[in-house]
Amino acid sequence: MVKQTQRAQSGINKQVFRGFSSRAEQSNYKLYDFGLIKQDLINRLSIRKGERLENPEFGTIIYDVLFEPLTEDLKQAILDDITANVNADPRISADNIIVSQSDHGISVQVDLSYVPYNTTEKLSFGFDENSTLRLS
Repeated sequence: MVKQTQRAQSGINKQVFRGFSSRAEQSNYKLYDFGLIKQDLINRLSIRKGERLENPEFGTIIYDVLFEPLTEDLKQAILDDITANVNADPRISADNIIVSQSDHGISVQVDLSYVPYNTTEKLSFGFDENSTLRLS
């Protein structure tokens, strides 16, 4: 659940995103702004497409193609899938996506722009044979 509030400070509207995560390494489970947006994207990319009840388009196809040869057509399908997942969140946009083979899976690098903050960050996601997603 994401809650967005606006506060006026010195005549400037400032957006603040608040939420929570049940990850074990969080001591208070609260997330804000960049951390929350990243966690929401990780949550989206941690679900196999079709697994979510009443929303079969939620999630990613990557877990279904981990052991397939990484052809140009498959790279394009993964690129389209990652783009659709990023575009589903209005707080972020993907400027550059690179899909490559890793040792035991697929690696995806994304130049992620945080729209409300006009900030860009390079993220690397590793999808491996254990069906887990790593953010590096």
